[in-house]
Amino acid sequence: MTIQKGMPILARHAGDWVGEYIYVDADGVIIDRHKSHLTSTFPTEGEYQYHQINRYTWPDGRREEHQFPAQYANGEIFWDTPRIKGKAWETYGTVMLTWTYKGDPESDYLFEMIQISEDGNHRARTWHWYKDGQLFKRTLIKETRLLVG
Repeated sequence: MTIQKGMPILARHAGDWVGEYIYVDADGVIIDRHKSHLTSTFPTEGEYQYHQINRYTWPDGRREEHQFPAQYANGEIFWDTPRIKGKAWETYGTVMLTWTYKGDPESDYLFEMIQISEDGNHRARTWHWYKDGQLFKRTLIKETRLLVG
């Protein structure tokens, strides 16, 4: 089974997305915010069946870019990159993820939920950050599909 058939909600996320990440502490105080441009593709050849590129830009001009190739098996995708290790699956119209940042003592693990609008042009993502079993931070992400042409 292909990833598009096994994960049809994720397949709707193909393309480019622009938005903003807002990080808040456990009390809801904003501790960081920056612009984002993500590209999600489904390669038909090679070792990976999913590939995501995340580009971030902060108001001070700082920029980052990260590559997240993933393999598909049994209704889930799996990442094991120099930056993260984790997986994603679908449930009730939502893409769910859990992962750890490698070599990052700030957090033990994260959970993410992604919902996409019916028209496929807007999505909302929420990250929940945990350390020692306690929620200590959230990331709120609002994105719009970048339409080409």
